[in-house]
Amino acid sequence: MAERKSAPKRRTRAARAPQAPRPGLPVRGSRSGRPIMALLDLLGRRWALRVIWELRDGALAFRALQERCDGVSPTVLNTRLAELRDAGVLALREGEGYALTDDGMALFAALAPLDGWAREWARRG
Repeated sequence: MAERKSAPKRRTRAARAPQAPRPGLPVRGSRSGRPIMALLDLLGRRWALRVIWELRDGALAFRALQERCDGVSPTVLNTRLAELRDAGVLALREGEGYALTDDGMALFAALAPLDGWAREWARRG
């Protein structure tokens, strides 16, 4: 009797751990893996910048963060949080909730001038 080959196991969407874009690896829009392209891929994902913005003043529990993000779906928020944690931008702190890491604060500081530019742009508009 011939041995039957089993089909490869398929992972369900829920079983896949979100992985943040990484410098040196291909990312959406770039096969080079240049660090700036990996960062732009990460920050360009829905809600990623908003999550970073909302955590700028301190830690937030999941539900509080979801409310501040105008009711983003729990699935999307969980995915984004996992990616940002994987990238080292934020951490889940016991009893506090999600908070920016030192790297996350440095990233926020690097992005802060864009807020000033956007405000000036809005005044001209």
